[in-house]
Amino acid sequence: MPRMGDTPFPHVLVVDDDPAMVALLQRYLEANELRVSSAPDGAAMREAFDREVIDLVLLDVRLPGESGMQLAAELRQRARVPIIFVTGRTEEADRVMGLEVGADDYVVKPFSERELLARVRAQLRRARMQEDVKPGDDRRRAFRFAGWELNLRTRRLSRPDGAAVDLSKGQYSLLVAFCGAPQRVLSRDQLLSLSRLHGAEVFDRNIDVQILRLRRLIEDDPAQPQLIVTERGAGYLLTAPVEVLY
Repeated sequence: MPRMGDTPFPHVLVVDDDPAMVALLQRYLEANELRVSSAPDGAAMREAFDREVIDLVLLDVRLPGESGMQLAAELRQRARVPIIFVTGRTEEADRVMGLEVGADDYVVKPFSERELLARVRAQLRRARMQEDVKPGDDRRRAFRFAGWELNLRTRRLSRPDGAAVDLSKGQYSLLVAFCGAPQRVLSRDQLLSLSRLHGAEVFDRNIDVQILRLRRLIEDDPAQPQLIVTERGAGYLLTAPVEVLY
């Protein structure tokens, strides 16, 4: 997996039961600043979606058990994630049907790696543009900031290297509050109110304690915090810009 910097690389899920194809795609896409996971079938695909935020799916049409068509139709009911079908040269009917059930694009085997990368990037750009104009915070699925990723569906926080971090209910709610108002000073009263929206058992007298514990999880040096800083006499703010995923 490539090393992540301040912004996590887009996460591509390859759904394919051919280990050689998966290895080829993973090697090439990761060399071009994409994070890649794989799933050999529908069950593993669902587990990946339950566990992490997926930005794009490369979906083989011919899979054991559930077909790529079935999985694409299911994904369309579940998420707005872009889907690119991977098909054989002679499977024109599959390509047409794939687009009809909700796929965004397709590539034909054997394909050019450069063409595949261009199609992946085009779909990721299109998805970002759609996110920019979509209202409705209830549809949010994740926040990304300074290399970290907070999955709102699984309540899972991932480090810049992809490792999971356990959060208490209060820590999760405070982090959601900060990510919902990045680079803005939030008073203790505001944090208390926002945290309650997410069902946290956070009280005014222990907000400072919760923030201290949160800093220990996400700061390189909790004694000299760079992400969640104190504005003396006013409150706290998250200094990093936040990307919202829908």
